[in-house]
Amino acid sequence: MMEAADKNIVVITGAGAGIGRGLAQAYAAKGSKAILVDRSLEGLKETQAAIRSLDGDAAVYEADLGNAETILALFKRIREEHGAVDILINNAGISPFKSMWELSVEEWDRVINVNLRAAFLCSREAAGQMKEAGKRGRIVNIASTRAFMSEPDSEAYAASKGGMIALTHAMAMSLSPYGIRVNSVSPGWIATGDTAQLSREDHEQHPAGRVGKPEDIARACFYLTDPGNDFVTGHNITVDGGMTRKMIYAE
Repeated sequence: MMEAADKNIVVITGAGAGIGRGLAQAYAAKGSKAILVDRSLEGLKETQAAIRSLDGDAAVYEADLGNAETILALFKRIREEHGAVDILINNAGISPFKSMWELSVEEWDRVINVNLRAAFLCSREAAGQMKEAGKRGRIVNIASTRAFMSEPDSEAYAASKGGMIALTHAMAMSLSPYGIRVNSVSPGWIATGDTAQLSREDHEQHPAGRVGKPEDIARACFYLTDPGNDFVTGHNITVDGGMTRKMIYAE
């Protein structure tokens, strides 16, 4: 049965760990109903427990976003059980870094399907709900600075993240008549584990003087999903401590 529509319904994919967990906790702390999606049920339950320990509201949905039919069924359940989506954050992603000569076609397809195709399908389903309910919703795609700069052996991941930024501005145009705003955030180095293991050099190489935190990405998402910021759509915000603007040469 659908719950009373007194909270923003925020769907966050890849919420079982890392940046996704940080986003879920941040939105729940602001009073939203966090709908947590991930293929790891264990990770989802850990995120849910962390939210509930702070009196937040969260529901979990185990799902493999590499499967298109799973996505369609997922958003149907969310609509029936919680109401139309207000905010979607496409954060799920995988990144097998392998030589281009060793990366199989199946591995390439898996990366593109989970990272890029799923973002499109989740957005299409969420936007359909927003449109039907008359909600001027918000969609944020979590891309990466690897869409603009690369290390070796990252072809599939870089292609998926570059595609996500292009998908962002295309959907922004298609959904603009319905008041739905679509933007992306490209994180740089965001530490999601034990930050005590980071060195001074890790921090100091960033013009901002430190490695990033999930809260940095959450603040960017808060800006893009604020109902008052309806003049921002089709854009990408890079949150990387200035690294993509830093010229680096060997001394």
